[in-house]
Amino acid sequence: MKKVPYRNLISRILGVSLVVVLLLSNSLHAKETAVLQESSAVSSGEGDPVKGKQLFNQNCAACHSLTKKMTGPPLAGVTEKHDREWLYSWIKNSSAMIKAGDAAAVKIYNEYNQAAMTAFPTLSDQELEDILAYTDAPPVAPKPVVSAEAGAGAGQVQSSGISNELILGALVLVFGLLVVMLFLVNSTLRRIAEANGVLLEKEAAKKGTPIWKAFAKNQFLVIVFVIFLLLNGAYFAYGWMMQVGVDQGYAPIQPIHYSHKIHAGDNNIECKYCHSSARVSKTSGIPSLNVCMNCHKSIDEYKGNPEGPSAEDLANGYTNEFYTKEIQKLYDAVGWDKDNQRYTGETKPVEWVRVHNLPDFAYFNHSQHVSVAGIECQTCHGPVEEMEVMYQYAPLTMGWCINCHRETDVKVEGNAYYEKIHEELSKKYGVEKLTAAQMGGLECGKCHY
Repeated sequence: MKKVPYRNLISRILGVSLVVVLLLSNSLHAKETAVLQESSAVSSGEGDPVKGKQLFNQNCAACHSLTKKMTGPPLAGVTEKHDREWLYSWIKNSSAMIKAGDAAAVKIYNEYNQAAMTAFPTLSDQELEDILAYTDAPPVAPKPVVSAEAGAGAGQVQSSGISNELILGALVLVFGLLVVMLFLVNSTLRRIAEANGVLLEKEAAKKGTPIWKAFAKNQFLVIVFVIFLLLNGAYFAYGWMMQVGVDQGYAPIQPIHYSHKIHAGDNNIECKYCHSSARVSKTSGIPSLNVCMNCHKSIDEYKGNPEGPSAEDLANGYTNEFYTKEIQKLYDAVGWDKDNQRYTGETKPVEWVRVHNLPDFAYFNHSQHVSVAGIECQTCHGPVEEMEVMYQYAPLTMGWCINCHRETDVKVEGNAYYEKIHEELSKKYGVEKLTAAQMGGLECGKCHY
């Protein structure tokens, strides 16, 4: 058998490719190790800035920032402005220092609206030293906003040491070599077959009667096929018409991005804190921006999860910088000057886009369901605490409401309004629990008046 000249070439290509892949992976791993070692370095001072950051976020971040004026002054480099013993006394009991007439304490008290700082007597000297070490640490440069592909790639480098792009490139190279090898093997076998006198001929396909002609001649099959098409078309037409006016999944873009996932999920803010009218009114209402400012007077930037944004958030552009810009939109709308901590009086209306919209001929009362029936908001609005962008969870169709009335038991315990009617209807139906349908929840006039 003749020697195939391509074997040595293929072996060399595979060898060089493996060497390149190994060198690149070792280089990336070395870089990653160096970065991790650099990031794990801790300040050699008496305080631990890493622990100090955690203590700062727990006790100080509500009123102070490192670089910006908030309810209190900025704290970056505060040890250069005041003596450490003075700072210890001020943090543990600022009111006592003001009453004692300390000049620096009185000056800060008068400058910041004559509001004494909350005392922290439980903080130990070491914890205070950790906080001061954090305030003295050089500010960390913000991470650049990267694209979805870059963010996903960076996450893979931190977790495995080899990026997705490198693995994908190696796979493409291997598959390319396999294709070349198969092509060479095919051409070699063809040459061997031709040398041995083997003919490679394609047999012509036998021509018969076309299928469509045979089908057209069979009248029974034609009739069955036409009936099938008509029924199938009617089914899909009915399904399409039944979806008219159903906006399930509707998720409009709002002028100011509001994350229910952060507020209702991460921070456990109750729905009725913002939508307070849902307890006493027909509608849940649009929360006033003053409700937002109850918290955001002191929260002018989003610091996010200490572990950093997830790959999904990076893919959608939900970075800390993005949320901070949205908070600034809120300040522009209410006319809040975050540097001087006061309202300017220059306001801008926010044109919110309505998500849930029932027809005018359908009556729905939030207070009846929320306060009287005790139904949770998630029953109709879905897992709001997991929604980054609010969308319509339920179809809100008539059939969906009727099914809920048929399956939901009315809470009559301790409700004098239902005592008499509950007793009479329980005898009529012979049951202890009554559904909303048995209480008249299916009457047309309940929802259509």
